[in-house]
Amino acid sequence: MKRGKRYKLAAEKQSIEKVTLEDAVAFVKDNASAKFDESVEVHVRLNIDPKKGEQAVRGSVTLPHGTGKEVNVGVITEDKSDEAKKAGADVIGGQDLIDKIKAGNIPEIDVLVATPDMMPKLAPAARVLGPRGLMPSPKTDTVTPNVESAVESLKKGKSNFKNDNTGNIHQVIGKVSFDAKKITENYKAFMDVVNACKTEAHKGQLVASTSMCSTMGLSVKIK
Repeated sequence: MKRGKRYKLAAEKQSIEKVTLEDAVAFVKDNASAKFDESVEVHVRLNIDPKKGEQAVRGSVTLPHGTGKEVNVGVITEDKSDEAKKAGADVIGGQDLIDKIKAGNIPEIDVLVATPDMMPKLAPAARVLGPRGLMPSPKTDTVTPNVESAVESLKKGKSNFKNDNTGNIHQVIGKVSFDAKKITENYKAFMDVVNACKTEAHKGQLVASTSMCSTMGLSVKIK
């Protein structure tokens, strides 16, 4: 398969050199070679000690152009089903849905929202939902009385992020089919939120470095 000049250059130098955001986006788009619409990923290395809880970085961002992935949202509620339906929730239920989940019949969803009054009833299902990253939590705004706004944000591509145990954050910011402007704007929106997570517990710059790649492509470091 014929590779572009940017791809060959990155392969030779193993992505050691940092490039501008504009060049990074162009590189990722030009050299995505898979037969599917690859995701564009950003990997952020943080100046933190991941073993220290007070330095943990977590947050949420609604990218201006979404991630390009359709998000299936489930809602656990007894009295706000109409709000959930209006906002576009894919699966809606109360105790009946909880019973199905507890039995291992988990619907095809990417995220689950619950109203606060349903959490005590949903708690026994944590052993099923937790390992799948589906357990609602106030920390991710998925336990809320504002069902309509929560579902709307999630359907628009709201993403939750947190550092892993090596002090890095990994985030999808679009698809290679997006035009360069959309990828650039999504990147800037994401990085603005990450940088805003800096607290007194963080010394110096919060972000050590960032890199971008497509799902199957080489990574390129950004200045």
